[in-house]
Amino acid sequence: MKTSTKNAFAGSIRRYSTLSINLRNVLLFFAIGLLAACSKQDLEKQLKEGAGLNKMAATPLASPVGDVVGKVTVGYQGWFACTGDGSPINAWWHWTQDWSQSPSPTNKGMKSWPDVRDYTTTFATSFPNLGNGQQARLFSSFTDQTVNVQFQWMQQYGIDCAALQRFNPTGGEGPVRDAITAKVKTAAETYGRKFYIMYDVSGWTNMQSEIKTDWTNKMKAYTSSSAYAVQNGKPVVCIWGFGFNDNNHNFSAAACLDVINWFKGQGCYVIGGVPTWWRTAPANSDSRTGFLDVYKAFNMLSPWMVGRIGSAGESDNFYNNVNIGDQAFCNQNGIDYQPCVLPGDLQERQRAHGDFMWRQFYNMVRVGAQGIYISMFDEYNEGNQIAKTAENASFVPAGSGFWALDEDGVACSADYYLRLTGDGARMLKGQLGLTATRPTQPIVGNNNGNIPFGQTITLKAANNLYVCSENATQAMNCNRTAVGPWEQFTVVNAGNGKVALQNLGKYVSSENGTQAITCNRTAIGGWEQFDWIANADGTISLKGNNGAFISGENGTQPMTCTRTTAGATEKFRVNQ
Repeated sequence: MKTSTKNAFAGSIRRYSTLSINLRNVLLFFAIGLLAACSKQDLEKQLKEGAGLNKMAATPLASPVGDVVGKVTVGYQGWFACTGDGSPINAWWHWTQDWSQSPSPTNKGMKSWPDVRDYTTTFATSFPNLGNGQQARLFSSFTDQTVNVQFQWMQQYGIDCAALQRFNPTGGEGPVRDAITAKVKTAAETYGRKFYIMYDVSGWTNMQSEIKTDWTNKMKAYTSSSAYAVQNGKPVVCIWGFGFNDNNHNFSAAACLDVINWFKGQGCYVIGGVPTWWRTAPANSDSRTGFLDVYKAFNMLSPWMVGRIGSAGESDNFYNNVNIGDQAFCNQNGIDYQPCVLPGDLQERQRAHGDFMWRQFYNMVRVGAQGIYISMFDEYNEGNQIAKTAENASFVPAGSGFWALDEDGVACSADYYLRLTGDGARMLKGQLGLTATRPTQPIVGNNNGNIPFGQTITLKAANNLYVCSENATQAMNCNRTAVGPWEQFTVVNAGNGKVALQNLGKYVSSENGTQAITCNRTAIGGWEQFDWIANADGTISLKGNNGAFISGENGTQPMTCTRTTAGATEKFRVNQ
């Protein structure tokens, strides 16, 4: 997303002097001094370490907590298609340079390779097989199951809201974007997530009139959904691109103000995706001069950051020289502040196994941001995705040159950046104390007793046979002699120390011990949560919420979750 501006003006931060501490920190300083009569040195130490600032983030000056204030929103492209997927575009949309031809080493539009193990429908490419010998296949955003899985991830990992990107809908992409909008609505409702429309006006020739028509005739109808984001009692809409100083965003300030005020007149809460240097607009910056009144007209501001920073140190520079001043300006003008946090370009090797992203979470929470915008959820084109990604060379096409998540030598599970985002959301909400130390482990546990969240495993019972999901067509069995797709399960973090087991997009259910266990659930409820228990002999057992253990039944009948103790038939060897 926003490729035309992603690299502009990177590194220009060093030209700017440190701005004064923001209003919140001043108020905090004063309050602590009155209440505790602390020494000046103690106060300065508390401010420096960010003590208590995450609590202030929960009580913003401009707006109360809603569907975007106090929440984490992910930018959601939803723009991948494949030939033969049934979409109106019927092409390799965004996967390739030449959409009419299959993805290959010489025809690729993506920078990172996705992990597709959770998708039931994928499409063969012309890439060589993966390092593990499996066929190189890609997902389509037009497939219902794809959108459902991705919103299910948002539910699993505590991601609150998705900003659905909407480019000029009058062109050839309009029909497929319309269709995917409907799919997003259904998925958001199903998995209890929020979404809103985010117009990207890049290159939109007749934007001023057509954006109003599109909202009136098509998008406004989605605000009646229970899943459509509401802030301050108003449906949320975002406009990305006003004020950028390039030929792709050459709108006048008057035209931009007209559009913002029109949406406000429609009763909307309007977010602006604005240039990095929106507030200062120095010479040769990414912001046009004379646009400050445009930026001030928005209810919330979300300055763009992709291409601006690539390390924890650069995030600190922005915190001191930009974010503090941005937050103070927004506080003084009754505007909510929603800065970007990005995982880093994986192919540029910026991620530092999560340390780069966590430093941004820490800085944005301690500055007092009203919300956080993740750039982006599924941006495999620029390598800035947090969605599940190939974790090592065995999951990328052989010889393709794609870096996997372990590019710096630290093994990371495919869902690592989803887990990291969930922890960042908790810190924003004050559910996790403000900390500069990343609490999220790249891989949680191992097969020697700790829980291998994010890993795909097999389970072999005492009869030396494998547990099988039966592809959700019947009760599960423990009678397979070899491992195929039905015998592989992803260990999902169900929260509160519980695990869920997922196979081909469906979850194992204990059926509460009333019948044989199945693997046919689309969401994680109480019956789909288990305690992962490490046994002294190196095996593991799984206890359901009914207090009973899963049994392989020695392979003689369908598996159950009815045993009160873990004997031989209730013990399983992992990945053996």
